[in-house]
Amino acid sequence: MTSALHALTDADRELIDAARATIDAGTDAATAEAPGVHTMGAAVRDASGRIHVGVNLAHFTGGPCAELVALGAARANGARRIESIVAVGNHGRGVVGPCGRDRQILFDHHPGIRVLLPTADGVRAAPIEALLPLAAVWTVDGGTQPYDPARVTS
Repeated sequence: MTSALHALTDADRELIDAARATIDAGTDAATAEAPGVHTMGAAVRDASGRIHVGVNLAHFTGGPCAELVALGAARANGARRIESIVAVGNHGRGVVGPCGRDRQILFDHHPGIRVLLPTADGVRAAPIEALLPLAAVWTVDGGTQPYDPARVTS
């Protein structure tokens, strides 16, 4: 995956700042150790350059991650194509990579999206396909699709 990682752009840093500002304003956890239902912020950039944000809603039933809330907000505001996404933890925890469920949703609904995530070399960007090598493709109309080598990165 190392070859799939890319340095951040100024637009990526702006996206991180938007996610950080969103969770800084929206967290309900008094301290880094305190539980809370709003502990992650996310930001997405659509094809027109607009930024849309969201916060998570933790719940024992598996409430939505901040990334999914930001994607829903983008769609509600007319965005049809999302180009990049990032999640940031509250209390200065920094950029956090998407969970497995979010990765699969991004892979299925937003092919080619750039995901910002922490690496041993700092925060980098990677195409979603690099985060799910050999993944099964799913579509709304057809369900799980046959393996498509054009959709995955080795």
